[in-house]
Amino acid sequence: MISRKKIAVLLLLASTGAALPGGLTGQPSIIDGDTLEIHGTRIRLWGIDAPESTQLCRGDDSQQYRCGAKSANDLDAFIASRPVSCVPISLDQYRRTVAICTVGDADLGEWLVRNGLALDWPQYSKGKYAAAQRDAEHAGRGMWAGSYVEPWLFRACIGQGGRPPDCSDDANARP
Repeated sequence: MISRKKIAVLLLLASTGAALPGGLTGQPSIIDGDTLEIHGTRIRLWGIDAPESTQLCRGDDSQQYRCGAKSANDLDAFIASRPVSCVPISLDQYRRTVAICTVGDADLGEWLVRNGLALDWPQYSKGKYAAAQRDAEHAGRGMWAGSYVEPWLFRACIGQGGRPPDCSDDANARP
């Protein structure tokens, strides 16, 4: 049985003339910590939000580092030239395919969140990655080792004309 939510997504896609690709499998190019490309299709990982490529975080030594670049680089190293399989869920506002992607048996979204390289985005995930995020926080992995600004707040700041160093200011971030 198809849920109301799936029907709504299908109706929306039909009304916009957009079509979701079938399952996508191949060697990805990493665009950033939560976006990759397979066979020319841009794919946004479902349910998570990783720091932007220009975003700065503070490590446990209080020094700033490029956490967005780290997220993308660590994802690339984890995939290590293995094929990635993605199951499309929807299209986002930028017409990217939103999908759950795996390498081997590992869900890439969960792997990123569990390693503190991305955050569970409950607005979309409905908490699917909440346990992985708690594990990362308790272990002090990735962004949880220091402080950060949530990626969605960083983007909002940039959208209002802020510069990456100013928008990355951790004055409102968690220690």
